[in-house]
Amino acid sequence: MIDVRSFDSLGHADHGWLNARHHFSFANYYDPARMGWGALRVWNDDQIAAKSGFPPHPHRDMEIITYVRQGAITHKDSLGNEGRTGAGDVQVMSAGSGIQHAEMNLEDEETRLFQLWIQPTEAGGEPRWGAKPFPKGERAGDWAILASGMGDEDALMIRTDARVAGITLSAGESAEWSLGDGRKAYLVPATGSIEVNGEFANERDGVAVAEVERIRIVALEDSEIVLVDTR
Repeated sequence: MIDVRSFDSLGHADHGWLNARHHFSFANYYDPARMGWGALRVWNDDQIAAKSGFPPHPHRDMEIITYVRQGAITHKDSLGNEGRTGAGDVQVMSAGSGIQHAEMNLEDEETRLFQLWIQPTEAGGEPRWGAKPFPKGERAGDWAILASGMGDEDALMIRTDARVAGITLSAGESAEWSLGDGRKAYLVPATGSIEVNGEFANERDGVAVAEVERIRIVALEDSEIVLVDTR
């Protein structure tokens, strides 16, 4: 089963400083057919105006992965962590038993990012934060595991049975991803247009995949793709 969800069909909220698209039900956007995909609960496509952002607010019992596509986001939390994550790089926050954080665009340009929320395998635990660069050149034509709860050494650790992966493909190139039994995938081309097992998806469309052993992605133009593999 492959379900392509066009960008125009996503939930939309424009707050002036924040222009957001929601792949799944979130805040004031509710669609009973789009409540999540396996343990993946949120995929937000956010455009954050320069010198603005999310003031301090709490989270708990959620693995929150932020993939920065343009600009940068600066994180500060109640544990004393602080860091700037730039375009192409990733940060992860395990909210655990509870944490408060702020996410600000301190740049002179708009920041664009994907923010993913994945439900943890178990509730509670010590909250934590981490970030890591993932140069696009190092994932040209090959998958890089950006975040993982499945023992991938070079990935940021998350406390859930899932992987977040990224790849860049030149026009005409292809890549494959294998899904295990009972697993699902959700992927979005951050840039470019692709075919997923023959189904067309444009830039920022969502592609939900289930009951498929192998996913074959063909880049119709230069493309940057983010994928979540989860139960």
